[in-house]
Amino acid sequence: MDAPIRSRVSAYALATTPGPDGTAGPGERILLTRLAESSPVFAPGLWHLPGGGVDPGEQPADTLVRELAEETGLRVLDARLLDARGYTAHRLGVSWHLVALFYRVVLSPGDPAVVENDGSTAEAAWLPLADLTPAILSPAAADGLRMLDGAAGRAR
Repeated sequence: MDAPIRSRVSAYALATTPGPDGTAGPGERILLTRLAESSPVFAPGLWHLPGGGVDPGEQPADTLVRELAEETGLRVLDARLLDARGYTAHRLGVSWHLVALFYRVVLSPGDPAVVENDGSTAEAAWLPLADLTPAILSPAAADGLRMLDGAAGRAR
């Protein structure tokens, strides 16, 4: 018997901080979340973009604000839609069709901390862009980094 197919629309944040000299480049960091064992779609342990599934009747930008507060404790000050991508995944006996909406965001200052208990996020952190490889990223996070690279004209 074929696995059930579930559809999900998610809103994800691309938030970065400048390097030590105040510009993009060496030392620049991105806000990522580490997926917990309870992650329904992507493998636990991967670094992922903060954000998540749009609830029925919810606007994607409102999802972004809610999910960032739950997963990082940070507040969205500004959000601009960059792109949308589709994914397929299979986890825990479920086949997924995913649509991801990527937003470039500006966040309130502060250190990230997971606020939501028993969610799909185990950890939130600002990680140096230079240290990231596709092997440690969810497919959505890897695409998000490529979007940032394309916007800045950098090669990864």
